[in-house]
Amino acid sequence: MPVTAEIPTEKWTGKVREVTLGATAADGGTRTRTVTVGGETALPFLHFEGQFPHPPAIAIEIQNGYPSDWSPVLLQVWGDAARDPTAWATKAEEAGADLILLALRGEDADGNQTTPAQVTETVKNVLAATGLPLIILGPGQAELDNELLVATAEAAAGERVALGKCEDKNYRTIAAAALAHNQLVVSSSPIDVNLAKQMNILLTDMAIPLNRILMDPTTGALGYGIEYTYSVMERLRLAALQGDSMTQQPMFCLTGLESWRQKESKVGEGVPEEWGDLEKRGISWEVLTATTLLHAGADVISLRHPESVKHVRATIDKLTAH
Repeated sequence: MPVTAEIPTEKWTGKVREVTLGATAADGGTRTRTVTVGGETALPFLHFEGQFPHPPAIAIEIQNGYPSDWSPVLLQVWGDAARDPTAWATKAEEAGADLILLALRGEDADGNQTTPAQVTETVKNVLAATGLPLIILGPGQAELDNELLVATAEAAAGERVALGKCEDKNYRTIAAAALAHNQLVVSSSPIDVNLAKQMNILLTDMAIPLNRILMDPTTGALGYGIEYTYSVMERLRLAALQGDSMTQQPMFCLTGLESWRQKESKVGEGVPEEWGDLEKRGISWEVLTATTLLHAGADVISLRHPESVKHVRATIDKLTAH
């Protein structure tokens, strides 16, 4: 007589909060589509335990100036488009992006500091070049971030772009600008569960609605702390599913930045022969980092290479098919 067994499943009381990026004409913006992430009621891709209403989204990173410090593999694949953020945004959309990540550089190739007027022009041009929702990050210098992101919020008024990074030393100014112009924010903290939670609390104290916050827990790349990253992201997701409201934000990971700034992705000469071809190695580094972070609970990942987008998209499609 056949024996049947019931597969044990976890029963969670919480869920990841849904966050929508972008605003169409009906919402007062100009985007041709919006992107909603979050809504999960179980650990990543365990469809037999919960609901996953929205697949993870892919953002392709572009910059407002030529990224001469990027890997030659990336500079070659983007070509002249990397010198013009408008053309770059168009090519990124053609490459299959769900979102455009516009990373603002603090200065140009001649060392001149980026100005709010320059950022305003760039943001407006990028918005005109693509209908995708935007995430816009400052250069990572608190005072300059405040200057540039205030200008960004005004230039993109009503478009529901995500502004970041909101950190403990500069979140007030960015949050106020986001509120004034109907934007979202990226809450960023060092790799720590309690610090991530605290940053979300600080933003809600500023009256930022929870459905306008993406959470960047800060991540490491393959070989550079990804195991610790994974454990922190997993603990954040477990807390969210157990009902902790301040950890229930969708997670955003700067995969491209972390993957392509490592020696293994940037250096083709003077390295062991066993490392193999630089292009294949760099793409593999980004893809492996991205897929690992997806399993850790990432809802939005940024990528830099179009080939990585294809591989990661195929992985997402397989993991979300059921």
